[in-house]
Amino acid sequence: MTILPAFFADRHSRFMGGFLALLLALMFAASGCRTAPPNSLGTHDSTNWENAIAAYEASDRTNAPPKNAIVFVGSSSIVRWKSLAGDFPGLPVVNRGFGGSQLADSVNFAGRIVIPYAPRQVVVYAGGNDLNAHKPAEVVYGDFVALMEKLRAHLPHARLAFISSAPNLKRWEQVEQVKRLNTLAAAYCRRHGIIFINVFPLMLASDGHPRPDIFVEDGLHMNANGYAIWREAVAPHLK
Repeated sequence: MTILPAFFADRHSRFMGGFLALLLALMFAASGCRTAPPNSLGTHDSTNWENAIAAYEASDRTNAPPKNAIVFVGSSSIVRWKSLAGDFPGLPVVNRGFGGSQLADSVNFAGRIVIPYAPRQVVVYAGGNDLNAHKPAEVVYGDFVALMEKLRAHLPHARLAFISSAPNLKRWEQVEQVKRLNTLAAAYCRRHGIIFINVFPLMLASDGHPRPDIFVEDGLHMNANGYAIWREAVAPHLK
């Protein structure tokens, strides 16, 4: 068997990812959105995060989150929001982010670190790592829908909010997939009474590219300037 060099293997992976995205988009459009969109739940492995989730559970046993909390869950941009409590004084915010995670991980662990708290609101940010793993936007959207449906089924009275997939310097070549995911998620939120917090345009400079002054050196994660933008965008939607 011939083994492709890493460069060509990566090109092949990207080509197949693009082809799959096109195929899924055509199938999704043809369905008229009458059926559930495709998702990755049947193949996604969340075991990498077991230790992080178990640590939250251990902490909950000795220091349980407050009743009627506002739970923030998702990937590293949630984990690194260290000023969360100070940014929303007087509100019972709880951070349950786990860095590097994808939307499918939040689906798989919602029953352990979100639903048991019976929160009054859940704020989700995830999706960028999914796209970076070459999942087509339509599949990432399917995972988003699965998460919203799970939260709605178990927390029927909770307000749900989704922070849009954000632009960044490091992954700017993925921007079209980011826009596609945001378009799909925003439309779903409108149809189902979910808050869509669109931070994407707020993080761009006048030239249409991500503002360099809102990121740390890796060009991916935000600094205090970036979180100040998020604070102003999110605050009006917290109850």
